[in-house]
Amino acid sequence: MDALIPEIPQRLQAARNLVIEAPPGAGKTTRVPAALADLFNGEVLVLEPRRLAARLAARFVARERGEAVGGTVGYQVRFEEFAGPHTRIRFLTEGVLTRRLLSDPTLSSAACVVLDEFHERHLEGDLALALLRRLQRTGRPELRLVVMSATLDSAALVKYLGNASALRSEGRQYPLEIEYTPHSPVPLEQQVAKALERLETAGHTLVFLPGAFEIRRAQAACAALAEHRGLLLLTLHGDQTPEEQDRAVAPSERRKVILSTNVAESSVTIEGVTAVIDSGLARVASHSPWSGLPVLQVARISQASANQRAGRAGRTAPGRVIRLYPREDFLRRPTHDAPEITRADLAPAALLVEAMGAGGLEELDWLDAPPPAHVQHAGELLRELGAQGPAAREMARYPLHPRLARLIVEARARGVAEDGCTIAALLSAGERLDAHPGHGSRSDLLMLLESQWSPRAAQVVRQVRRLVNPPRQSRSDEDALLISVLAAFPDRVAKRRQGHELQLAAGGPALLSPSSTVTGADFLVAVDAEDRRDQKAPLVRLASAVEPEWLLDLFPGRIRETSVLQWNRAAERVEAVAALRFGEIAIEEQRVDPDPEGAAALLAQKALEAGVARFADPEELQAYLSRIEFAAAHADIPRLGPPEIEAALRAAAAGLKSFGELDAALRSGALLRLVEQQLPPAARRLLEQVAPERVRLPGGRQVRIHYDAGQPPWIASRLQDFFGMRETPAVARGAVPLVVRLLAPNQRPVQTTTDLAGFWQRLYPQVRKELARRYPKHAWPENP
Repeated sequence: MDALIPEIPQRLQAARNLVIEAPPGAGKTTRVPAALADLFNGEVLVLEPRRLAARLAARFVARERGEAVGGTVGYQVRFEEFAGPHTRIRFLTEGVLTRRLLSDPTLSSAACVVLDEFHERHLEGDLALALLRRLQRTGRPELRLVVMSATLDSAALVKYLGNASALRSEGRQYPLEIEYTPHSPVPLEQQVAKALERLETAGHTLVFLPGAFEIRRAQAACAALAEHRGLLLLTLHGDQTPEEQDRAVAPSERRKVILSTNVAESSVTIEGVTAVIDSGLARVASHSPWSGLPVLQVARISQASANQRAGRAGRTAPGRVIRLYPREDFLRRPTHDAPEITRADLAPAALLVEAMGAGGLEELDWLDAPPPAHVQHAGELLRELGAQGPAAREMARYPLHPRLARLIVEARARGVAEDGCTIAALLSAGERLDAHPGHGSRSDLLMLLESQWSPRAAQVVRQVRRLVNPPRQSRSDEDALLISVLAAFPDRVAKRRQGHELQLAAGGPALLSPSSTVTGADFLVAVDAEDRRDQKAPLVRLASAVEPEWLLDLFPGRIRETSVLQWNRAAERVEAVAALRFGEIAIEEQRVDPDPEGAAALLAQKALEAGVARFADPEELQAYLSRIEFAAAHADIPRLGPPEIEAALRAAAAGLKSFGELDAALRSGALLRLVEQQLPPAARRLLEQVAPERVRLPGGRQVRIHYDAGQPPWIASRLQDFFGMRETPAVARGAVPLVVRLLAPNQRPVQTTTDLAGFWQRLYPQVRKELARRYPKHAWPENP
């Protein structure tokens, strides 16, 4: 890197922005900021992706200048700052810069901003770059930007930065011997120990592991071997003290084995490393899909990251690399890591942009724009939290997720700032309840307050309290504290159905974990939950009780009044329940008189489901419909069917609420009369002409005409009733003769005919003799 330093002033005079690409260990982080400090009068801000990298870089550069950290060289990370009025080079994490823009929108004291290790493409780095470009365009055109990376798509970045200048250092790389190992069920720490056992190297060994937990286990597994070989076994991760971190990177006469997170991949250079053991894993920033709070997940690294790790073994001499995974695994990995902006929760970034008054995320000029759906989701959450205008600026003061910032703001307003800060810190640290927490409580968070915290959680609590500086509480106030929790999670309200089953206000079911202490509350906030692949309902791990009146007080605009009709199956009646609803859950219910129109509609629907036969003689109804069908085939008469029956039933249900009332209203064929009324008056008159319901016989008897589907219409009566009728009666205005069924006195047919005249002439004499023999008391005239 030293060979390129003299070119930097010339390049920054020709263009206000500069892109530097150089391999890990080339000296970008330590050499370039010092050169820039000599070039400009103002402060040089150096953005690092990790707190550990910022601390180590600041201490290294300060030592190079013969001074302590906090003089001309300082650093600032979340909850921690070592800098003073004379600081010229300030190393800081990317998130700290975006928050500095809140209090100092023009970065008035800064002459140049360096974005180091930009290839890692953290969301906060992309946001910082977008905001810095906006600042260059709007208020600080003289501000210089230097983007540095080990591997980068320089062409796209040069174009984005307004045709920036570019410098590239090839660096030195000695040959590497790379060994792959088969997949193994053996625990990772034992795989590391076995790899270390067969590794012979004259220099130091760098072991890449996902995080502090795996580092501690590997340290225990390798301790005996290290002692046997006289190796200095050290660790390097963000939770260590500065002295422990310095010891890991400091020169040593003894051969060192450094168990490190991916901070040593590119951010930190350890001299003398000639061997690397790579787990192929890293803890990457992610977020809980449920709460949105940040979490770290173990994931496989990309090929580019694996190559950077391997390169650490070949900086000063030929090196050896053992990858604890097969070559096929390496080839299946993505070539590069996708920018975090494509998968991250954007709510924290959206809050900062809102607090700055910079519009929305969609209005920024991004190197890679975030997915529109993620932008929309972030905006919706801020609206849920009330994070607009002054409220957004107050929440953005705290370097926490917007939910936790909202919790602190509400807790301050309600006089429980100390407890609110503690809960926010515990949630930020990912603290969990024991599997068997003991007695019941109104809130799992109250149990967390009283529990024994992990060292990391205790540290975060101290840091948040120091930052927020809450006023001392005169007393505890559980209600005020739980209301503050509700304010932070308004979209996670749930109602208990029974037992552990919950109904979410946002829609859908959930299950309360058996480990939760919230056993008696009907309403609660699901603070944290886990989506499970084998279950449709998420498992709520942390919950906090809610009183219905809190919802009314905090969110009056979200409460809606509803009146829901219900069918009482046992009583066979329509009932109504009026409710105050928060989302999909009812927070207060009472029975009321149902709306007449709605009740009638539901009653008719249930009557149709029960079947028309429940309310009318089905044979009579079918006979009428068949009569209509016959008439429609012979005249301009509309057909009737299920829609008309449904309309008749709806008309009958008007003003009614129960089957009992409907039964009473439809006695004595009332439904059939309502169906008849579905025909226009002219059609009803025409029906009587074309398909009369009855025909009068000579003796005066009215006989019903049957219009069975698929058969000609017919009538039936005793033979004597037809005495005096010479011709067959007809319908359809005489076009269709009726089928006449002539019955004996015992009501059994003796003849069926459509030619009554022919019957009298040809068949009646023989029929007369038989009937006279069987029924001598009846009159059987020869000429009827």
